[in-house]
Amino acid sequence: MYDGRDALRILQTLALTAVAMFAFAANSLLCRLALGQGFIDPASFASIRLIAGATTLFLIVQLRLKQSKFDHADWLAALMLFAYVAFFSFAYLTLPAGTGALILFGAVQVTMFSVGLRAGEMFRPVAWFGFALAIVGLVFLVSPGVAAPPAFGAAMMTIAGVAWGVYSLRGRGVTDPLSATAGNFVRGAPFALVLSLLLASNAHADSAGIVLAVASGAITSGIGYVIWYAALSRLSAIQAATVQLSVPLIAAFGGVVLLSEVITPRLLGASAAILGGVALVLATRPRNERPR
Repeated sequence: MYDGRDALRILQTLALTAVAMFAFAANSLLCRLALGQGFIDPASFASIRLIAGATTLFLIVQLRLKQSKFDHADWLAALMLFAYVAFFSFAYLTLPAGTGALILFGAVQVTMFSVGLRAGEMFRPVAWFGFALAIVGLVFLVSPGVAAPPAFGAAMMTIAGVAWGVYSLRGRGVTDPLSATAGNFVRGAPFALVLSLLLASNAHADSAGIVLAVASGAITSGIGYVIWYAALSRLSAIQAATVQLSVPLIAAFGGVVLLSEVITPRLLGASAAILGGVALVLATRPRNERPR
């Protein structure tokens, strides 16, 4: 039985988690809306998103009661963050919101699972089945055919997923995730500015594109991370990983409602295979992992 405080804590955790997942899905929707309508070019969107996120996170860190310092500069993490944001932006030139999110999170999980294997983790047969199922679903989604997503967009989003997977792995064990993320945004922004300078001849942005990029960086990335970190303190590792599987579906249905996109049978089938396979992997404890 739960007392009143336990019930309130559970409701707060559910609310924080739900808001964070909608923020992650909103990143896909905002980027797709900005680029699909030609409001802004991908490099400019990435630059504004990182700068807005860096500014927002920096201010939040400075306003916290306890003092925070960016004393551990992880430049590889910053580079991976930039790669994720940049390739994510270019991918959404052609990909629907839901398809892009599905490819992204599929690539993220494959990356993290592969790194775990290389580190010596031994997974049970059901986890191997889940991994194979997720791979089959991802291959089915991007394989040539009438309903297949554009190859360029799928390749860009796959690279973004790998970068985000590496970035997530770099963040394991950090003592202050919020400060670390703020520092990574600050250090990643110059990479995006260099990219924008290199592609300056293709740069364009109207007021709508700038507003969408700022919203993606400051709200759904910056504030979204703050909310996510608040939820993480109340979730187990498995719960935290599993709830993120809802993001592609939220993005897909958000694309239908807001962007008039179509959910195809291929997307539904691939979603079932990828999300089901990843869920099997996440729900299975590695053989050499000790319970905490």
